[in-house]
Amino acid sequence: MDRLDAMQVLTQVVAQGNLSAAGRKLGVPLTTISRKISDLESHLGARLLQRSNRSVTLTEAGQAYLDACKRILRDVAEAELAARGQFTKARGELTLTAPVVFGRLHVLPVVAAFLNAYPEIDIRLTLADRLLHLHDDHVDAAIRIGALPDSRMRAMGVGSVQRLVCASPEYLAETNAPLAPDDLAHHRCITFSGLGSAERWAFQSGGSERFVAVRSRLSVNTAEAAIDAAASGLGVTQVLSYQIAARRSAGQLQTVLDAFAPPAVPVSLIYDAQGALPLKLRAFLDFAAPRIKQRMLAQAS
Repeated sequence: MDRLDAMQVLTQVVAQGNLSAAGRKLGVPLTTISRKISDLESHLGARLLQRSNRSVTLTEAGQAYLDACKRILRDVAEAELAARGQFTKARGELTLTAPVVFGRLHVLPVVAAFLNAYPEIDIRLTLADRLLHLHDDHVDAAIRIGALPDSRMRAMGVGSVQRLVCASPEYLAETNAPLAPDDLAHHRCITFSGLGSAERWAFQSGGSERFVAVRSRLSVNTAEAAIDAAASGLGVTQVLSYQIAARRSAGQLQTVLDAFAPPAVPVSLIYDAQGALPLKLRAFLDFAAPRIKQRMLAQAS
């Protein structure tokens, strides 16, 4: 039995939630996954997983063994990187992820400059509004917008953004612009599922957060579509400040209810702080963090 291979299978089974999903992730048959787990349990003389038709849970012994597996696999990965020289020279491939609009506006230009500065490093950049897991999805660094949960990940603050309500000047000229959040009951609202609830919008009043129910005339699944609809004069939408910076500068959108905007939320560049950092990742963090911060400050001014 290849114990390192079995350890990787176990970590994927737990990460994916069941044996079938782990098989799809690893590209191997379910029977192979099941056999490797059974062989590992036989070798250890202990049950690691409690299995049901749809999910698995770790036993107490399984949790302790999984923690050890993660440490061992991380040590092996670092040893391989060291053997390839990635701790002595900035080279190799980096995998990054960021939200779609933020990534296109702020991360991609920085990545392009980084690639010119470091010709021996390649980058795979995934722009997605769903959160990718750094360990399970093999991501080296990610941009996160919002409060971060306590975890082993380390965060570098690169700025902050606000939720803003906006509409086209034409729409606001034709209607009575809302002066308070409750006025939205009389307006056509454009909502999307990527920013909190599509049925209520967040505001701040008197130092505390409050939510106002909105009636959605149009519901879409991306911020870009909501912004396009608002710019066309269809109604008002609530989005993040960086998403409408260009439209505001061009006079295509105006913000309203700024006095009731919720507190700004942080934007962070996060990475796994466990173990030694490969030079390629350290080089990117040192290069990208101040440049992304500078871009955000320039946009806000």
